[in-house]
Amino acid sequence: MEKTRAFTLAGRMLKNLFRKPATTQYPFEPADYPERMRGHVRIEIKDCISCGLCMRSCPSGAIAVDRKAGTWTIDRFDCVQCGSCVSACPKKCLFIEKGYTEPDSIKRSETFTKPEE
Repeated sequence: MEKTRAFTLAGRMLKNLFRKPATTQYPFEPADYPERMRGHVRIEIKDCISCGLCMRSCPSGAIAVDRKAGTWTIDRFDCVQCGSCVSACPKKCLFIEKGYTEPDSIKRSETFTKPEE
């Protein structure tokens, strides 16, 4: 029984010796994200009509829309990247981008202001 394990381990070591590395060369090479990865929410604020449907459909309450001020605010740490806001947006100005939210030690929100026409 012990000899079989030793031969299995030796065979596995020889195979791995001649294979390419399983890890990527990050940060020297950009990360390759899967096709359907849920990344982070991005907004095209100029197309937004400030209807608030994204805010009402957000299960974690990470989005705040102020119609009078023309602002759209997202708390990146509260966002669960579910895509509910993207599917609820009638103007299709919200998108899910590939990639991870940048880590930070301070909980912040990001505010976008609609440009005046």
